[in-house]
Amino acid sequence: MKQLNDILTDVATLKIIGTVDKPVDNIIFDSRKVGSDAAFVALKGTKTDGHQYINKAITSGATTIICEQLPDNLESDVTYIQVASSNEALGRLAANFFNNPSEQISLIGVTGTNGKTTTVTLLHQLFSELGYKVGLLSTVENKIGDRIVAANFTTPYPMELNGLLAEMVDTGCEFAFMEVSSHAIAQRRIAGLKFKGGVFSNLTQDHLDYHKTFKEYLYAKKRFFDELPADAFSLVNTDDRNGKVMVQNTTSKVISYALRSMADYKVKIIENRLSGLVLQLDGHEFYSHLIGEFNAYNLLAVYTTAVLLEEEPKDVLVALSKLNAVEGRFEYLVNKKRDIIGIVDYSHTPDALEKVLKTITTLRTGNERVITVVGCGGDRDRTKRPIMAGIACEWSDQVILTSDNPRSEDPEAIIKEMEAGVSVIAKSKALSITNREQAIKAACQMANSGDIILIAGKGHEKYQEINGVKHPFDDKEILKENLMN
Repeated sequence: MKQLNDILTDVATLKIIGTVDKPVDNIIFDSRKVGSDAAFVALKGTKTDGHQYINKAITSGATTIICEQLPDNLESDVTYIQVASSNEALGRLAANFFNNPSEQISLIGVTGTNGKTTTVTLLHQLFSELGYKVGLLSTVENKIGDRIVAANFTTPYPMELNGLLAEMVDTGCEFAFMEVSSHAIAQRRIAGLKFKGGVFSNLTQDHLDYHKTFKEYLYAKKRFFDELPADAFSLVNTDDRNGKVMVQNTTSKVISYALRSMADYKVKIIENRLSGLVLQLDGHEFYSHLIGEFNAYNLLAVYTTAVLLEEEPKDVLVALSKLNAVEGRFEYLVNKKRDIIGIVDYSHTPDALEKVLKTITTLRTGNERVITVVGCGGDRDRTKRPIMAGIACEWSDQVILTSDNPRSEDPEAIIKEMEAGVSVIAKSKALSITNREQAIKAACQMANSGDIILIAGKGHEKYQEINGVKHPFDDKEILKENLMN
């Protein structure tokens, strides 16, 4: 339990009505979870406004209300704190509630459209290999050392986020690597955190259902670097044209990495095969189990981050060669009897899908066909649906359009929108099978010796969300069942 006046440090308040000399047992933004002595933060969401639930929160035991608009009727035994941004306040309150754990650990944030999960996971693997106890906050899972904690969001909400960081500190973690999503930046979930450094991977179309425009999406990412402190570093991919934009206003130390353009750190691909990559970096050649140019970028970002954190370069290169692929990121199975390769990848954006298919193209040695199974999620950016179908058809010999996570939408309607991106020329090689399991089964049945099957879009996910219900579903297991029999 904390005192209210202690957790108000660095919270910009407009007005305080009532005493701040009182206990706070918890900080809650969901009125259904309020208990006694709780501080309730009224957030304005995209669908609901927490200000409507202030009275309900008080009835449930909240003794402190943090809000942007004060209610008309005030309770005498309740403290009301008016702020300009409830989201910003929540982040700072949460950090204070857990004694600002990000100041007691070297926290690195990774942002961008693609590569975030792979980069933070590889950093966790690398620093563990180097002998450190490390924390991980990612889309796939959160880790405190070796202990796995389920992940519900790419970047957790402030109380969960700071609680996890506090546990990392308490258990002796020296570093924490976390994905920083555009939603988390825009919603100020990371307010109050102190980062040792930030990494930018790339920026392509995604989340326009939330950000509305690409410019808004870009500036959400940029804000992360704008707010890094002067003693932090910003590591940016300058092969991406948005890399320099990210750091236009940062006071942090800017470091660049690239494969093609001028940069502080560069890597050269010597070999890129299904068996892995051979890379030249800092005058040394090393082998990696990972595959594809996109992973060369990820490995370079990981190497550079480690060096910026003052690790010995040669030790880092040795450790890099031992790292394994991340779950659901270009994971592959091989049916040696049928000579067919099956690949599962999380590529759920146009850019990611194109990169994976281009990588597969470079791995082809003869007349192998590429069969792609792909869908698009419901209640998300609709504009990318025809684009992804078009990319799949451009880089594949056979395409099966199917359901992804339809959520509240009709899966067949989603597929219809994807079909609009299939050109007249490509129609002969594209078919639609709404049931995802049947689509994967069909791809395995139509594959011949030497063919490559790509199951794109869901990667590590172990469910399919339909009308608000998450049904057990694992692309890799279904692929294995149909490919290996």
